Amino acid sequence: MARAAAAPADDSVMQSVADAMNNAASKASDDAAKVRSTVADAGPRALRAMSRAIYVSAYVLAYGVVYSAVFVAKTLPQENPLIHGLRDGGRAALDALKGA
Repeated sequence: MARAAAAPADDSVMQSVADAMNNAASKASDDAAKVRSTVADAGPRALRAMSRAIYVSAYVLAYGVVYSAVFVAKTLPQENPLIHGLRDGGRAALDALKGA
């Protein structure tokens, strides 16, 4: 008779183990889907980060070059052949760009 009472307890334990394994498989499947989604987003994120780094680098370079050139031009006396040549060359370059 003791054996008959043990059978429902064994069934309960087996059901608990089966439920735990089912939950683990479901969780693993969900985690795998999240990993696939994250990996799919990694490419565009890396591209955006690289694009942003290139933009910032170009901005800093252009700002440094232009700021330095303007600073040097403003510190020189304004009435001399160098400044007149820079001014005329700048205007000619702008006119060439507008005409193109």
